[in-house]
Amino acid sequence: MLDRTGSAPETGEKPAEEEGEPAEVLADVDAAEVDELVACFKRYRLRSKVEIDNVSENFACWQRFGRNLVHTEPSTQEPEAQSIGWGQGVDHAGESAAQGNGHGWQWLKDPRLDYLGYRGIFPADTIPPLVESDKEADERHYQLWRIENGIAEGSTEIPKGEAIPLEYNLAGLNAISFEKGCYIGQELIARTHHRGVIRKRLMPMKFVDEKGQELDQAVAPGSEVVNEASGKKIGTVNTALGSRGMGLLRLEEALKQGSSLRISDNKDVRVQAIKPDWWPSEWTQMVDQQSAVA
Repeated sequence: MLDRTGSAPETGEKPAEEEGEPAEVLADVDAAEVDELVACFKRYRLRSKVEIDNVSENFACWQRFGRNLVHTEPSTQEPEAQSIGWGQGVDHAGESAAQGNGHGWQWLKDPRLDYLGYRGIFPADTIPPLVESDKEADERHYQLWRIENGIAEGSTEIPKGEAIPLEYNLAGLNAISFEKGCYIGQELIARTHHRGVIRKRLMPMKFVDEKGQELDQAVAPGSEVVNEASGKKIGTVNTALGSRGMGLLRLEEALKQGSSLRISDNKDVRVQAIKPDWWPSEWTQMVDQQSAVA
């Protein structure tokens, strides 16, 4: 599947050391945060001869995703980029198909998760290489794919200044380094990680009725998820699309065998919490042990 995402590219342009065209770097960021981010970059640019602008009208972000694009071998491309995430793995088929446009536009492996396939920034007035007209989809399909795999994106799904990175599974999405520093909150994140006790995590969920039939558009973001037996709140829905959603849930209650979850203000909506296939086993080891004992 192919999709134009809701990201907004920005560019940092720096004159090359030798004569010629300035070097350009394009970055894809949350469209809701682009103005604030550009202002932040410009504030700390100091005396560097770099121009930073919002170029979202000139470029578009695309995503090639689906199970047929899952990668099985580690990339050997761009080792420096591989160590930090972005740039690891170029789709050479896409690279070859793009050479004719004179820009060398490329599809790059999404560093977060294999299920997400490839991502690229392309001129807004062109169709990227490898795009088949019968497989182009709108953004809703990509959003649903992310939700089903429990991958949050942007400040709406990962609340700025509130979200704890480990609870949003960023350690498993190539977004946190435990070998580099320093950054705000590093000590808390490192201590929590090494203790290995994370009681809440962002999880995919399905909304169904008492017969197990999926309910479309029955839940709004912000709805509370409760344990039906105890009435105790175990989490909150932060994203909802159709019959699917994501929310920060207490693992013990969400994954406990035989537990029954529902939306607190709508008794007719049951919640099925789903453990994504890509989660490392140690994330739920404690819960699995408790279930085995029970």
